[in-house]
Amino acid sequence: MKNKKTLVLGATTKPERYAFKAITALVAKGHSVLAIGQNAGEVAGIKIQTKALPIKSVDTVSLYLNPARQREYYNYIIEAHPKRVIFNPGTENPEFYQLLALNDIQVEVACTLVLLATNQY
Repeated sequence: MKNKKTLVLGATTKPERYAFKAITALVAKGHSVLAIGQNAGEVAGIKIQTKALPIKSVDTVSLYLNPARQREYYNYIIEAHPKRVIFNPGTENPEFYQLLALNDIQVEVACTLVLLATNQY
């Protein structure tokens, strides 16, 4: 399996949240993970950053932010130029899909956890 460096945007230390479960599953499957959230903390050995630090060569951005909260990250994600952005349930955002498509970034409306569990990640 190829390691796909993944940025989890909307990371949290709350175990009941899907962003937490995604970080845990990504690490368990051997992927490199970067995490940005509102509050600092740590999940599965990954430190959650509270600021959008410069990133390079990220394969995937997995979103766990509602569309209104995504706006402040539009340029950040586009400039990072990941291969794809996964819009997990509840994060669907047609406005952002168009911006990503214009920048040759693949849009995937899916669930990171399901993709990992079914070996489609």
